[in-house]
Amino acid sequence: MPANYSNRWLEIISWAKHLLIMARCKDPQERYFYTIQTQRQAWTKTVLAQQLKAQTYQQTVLAQHNFPTTLPAPRVEQAALALKDEYTFGFLALTAEHSEYELEQALLGNVRRFLQEMGGDFSFIGNQYRLELADTEYFLDLLLYHRSLQCLVAVELKITDFRPEYAGKMNFYLSLLNEQVRKPHEQPSIGIIVGSSKQRTVVEFALRDVNKPIGVATYTLTDTLPTELRAFFPSNEELVRRLEAVSAALRAPNG
Repeated sequence: MPANYSNRWLEIISWAKHLLIMARCKDPQERYFYTIQTQRQAWTKTVLAQQLKAQTYQQTVLAQHNFPTTLPAPRVEQAALALKDEYTFGFLALTAEHSEYELEQALLGNVRRFLQEMGGDFSFIGNQYRLELADTEYFLDLLLYHRSLQCLVAVELKITDFRPEYAGKMNFYLSLLNEQVRKPHEQPSIGIIVGSSKQRTVVEFALRDVNKPIGVATYTLTDTLPTELRAFFPSNEELVRRLEAVSAALRAPNG
């Protein structure tokens, strides 16, 4: 965060938005993040309030993806903002024990709430979306479209811990979408794997050499993170490292 933040950056968004940020955020780095994103993404006061409520700053810091190595620099930041580290599906009437089919059907029955939880700017295209190659059919759990990114977003739902082979399968689906479904004016497709839990080191290695943009997130059916999942979040040292990385990215000129 620049040393002259208080003098320079107060001018780039309205005072009403600054008051909202200052009321909700005590950490200077967090305030800086929301100030810059409000200006860059042209957030209205209502959208800013939604981003604050959704804890976009924390979700951006924690989110795991390979966007920096698979997307052009100007799109990395916007794509990262479209991904959360964890989605809360507390609006679903599901028990702790449920199948992937039950999860998918419950989301379809609450598609408006689902799209809101995904973060806005998403549109629903279909479920069990059929793809075909060499006389073999493949079915993608959910296919969405992100208006700002102007790209298809493939979503795979898993009720298990993340496995490395999930990344390979998603990479394959994205290749098919880009070849068979994507329109000429659209950007390359992005994949999001949403599972019940993940080991962050496994995700990091699984995405390291994948050449398509993929994010890996978890979901919970309550607003409170279960105790048994807290171990999957980074240590304080890792969180500091990620905060520093976000700060460095924000200081870079807007591409």
